[in-house]
Amino acid sequence: MGRRYDPDRRQRIIDAAIRVVGRLGIAGLSHRTVAAEADVPLGSTTYHFASLDELLVAALRQANESFAVAVRNSGVLADPGRDPAGELARLMGEWLGRERSGVELEYELYLAALRRPVLRPVAAEWAEGVAEVLARRSDPVTARALVALMDGICLQVLLTDTAYDEEYTREMLDRLLSAGRVADRSGLTDGPPGRTTGT
Repeated sequence: MGRRYDPDRRQRIIDAAIRVVGRLGIAGLSHRTVAAEADVPLGSTTYHFASLDELLVAALRQANESFAVAVRNSGVLADPGRDPAGELARLMGEWLGRERSGVELEYELYLAALRRPVLRPVAAEWAEGVAEVLARRSDPVTARALVALMDGICLQVLLTDTAYDEEYTREMLDRLLSAGRVADRSGLTDGPPGRTTGT
């Protein structure tokens, strides 16, 4: 009997990998655990992803999308008459207000790049993508600083188990944006030669 065509199998494997990492951590990820979670033959996971690193790249890329999509789709950020700091602070609050295990999972995959160099370009893609959107309301240098600040605040909330302070976040983001506007008027926001907008 021929193999049944299953166009969604690759996506099911990625979804299963994310669930496995959420339950067992990166150390619990294997082709075998993912195949069992996805309810597919073991050979399917190796067919679609020759190595665990390839599977982690796909999982990280998917996990990174939620906040980046919210930033890209924000009408407030595209409106020059609205408050970008307030909108970013609100979006961060919504993201951090989701189920805690899901937020922690996204950061676990993101921080896995510290020990797995193959993941670093994917982590950089996220930072560059968000910075590109933010640069439309500021400049490339300030946008990189905004991404770094947002990352730092999110990590502090997750690692110290403290409540997210939206007003503090809005104020800090606004300070960066204001400093960027001053630097822009002074011609200081082009950045050093050869620097990109990525972090």
